[in-house]
Amino acid sequence: MFFRACFLLSATLLISTSLSAQHFALSRLFYPNATLRADYMPEANMGNNQRYGLSRTSFNGIIPLRSEVDVSFSLRKKFDLRARHFLMLANVSQLKPTQNGIITPDNGYKTASVGVLMLQASLRDRLWIYGGGLGVTESNETFFTPQPFFWGGAARMRILGIHTQIAYGTAVIYNQKFRLIPVFGLNKRLGKQWRVSALLPFRLDVNRRFNEWFNIDMIGAFDGYSGGFQQVMNAEKMFRRSNYQHVKLSVAANAHLFTVFNVSLEAGLGTFRQLRTFNSAHENLITQKPNIAPFIGASVRYITSKSKMSNQFTKKLGLGGESGINW
Repeated sequence: MFFRACFLLSATLLISTSLSAQHFALSRLFYPNATLRADYMPEANMGNNQRYGLSRTSFNGIIPLRSEVDVSFSLRKKFDLRARHFLMLANVSQLKPTQNGIITPDNGYKTASVGVLMLQASLRDRLWIYGGGLGVTESNETFFTPQPFFWGGAARMRILGIHTQIAYGTAVIYNQKFRLIPVFGLNKRLGKQWRVSALLPFRLDVNRRFNEWFNIDMIGAFDGYSGGFQQVMNAEKMFRRSNYQHVKLSVAANAHLFTVFNVSLEAGLGTFRQLRTFNSAHENLITQKPNIAPFIGASVRYITSKSKMSNQFTKKLGLGGESGINW
């Protein structure tokens, strides 16, 4: 899934993935947590007596692997202190695109991916973030049309002040073809209650915090999917690829409950929608543009073992604490 891979990489370059309605939090990278999410977008007209809709369910997990600190001396006898933190990102999703009330391709798509992220901080090189991962998208009707994808990249993160951080880097994505994508991240606190976070060109988030357990997000995000399927024509099976994209504009309400749970409800509009179908030679067969449609989403994140030390550290730096739960 090209769009999922792009979003996962861009998100991890600044804070974390794989991808919507939450304020970004660096502290989340230092303790295990898992998120379940469901989205529904009803069918909307796209011409030629055709209507298109989409639903998606997903599981996302972040698992810290290890942290280490070492001391080194260069050939010029310069001292350097370096700290590294490794974590694993995992995603499993089910997508069900519908046309005129019928799931197409049969039973939709399934996708799974895994990636590794490393945060490295040193006295000499400051803060760098490296990541890479791979996955596969497959139609649920068969195991013979897999669409592999992988991603990798690096970004430099700069702390401009207690409440301001930026990140800039480059991502390399493969899904049907190679793409080189520059990314830029911003995390800016505005007073005690407002924060702006961006993962351009994929996402912009404005967060309003009311208290320790409740906040809202105003979101603009680029999203979609890409997968392969078989089309039966005159008793002949032909391989096809489907590519869908949209821009989401939404508002999400996030609640932190019972210490270990974050619950989020999101509603908004899907705009600038486009659905394209390709043949096995990557030739575009048809381009359709569904009308603007509303969507709703809900998710729950379970925090398995929160680290007080890492949470206090990131709060002191102004990198953000927990607020919201989506990917």
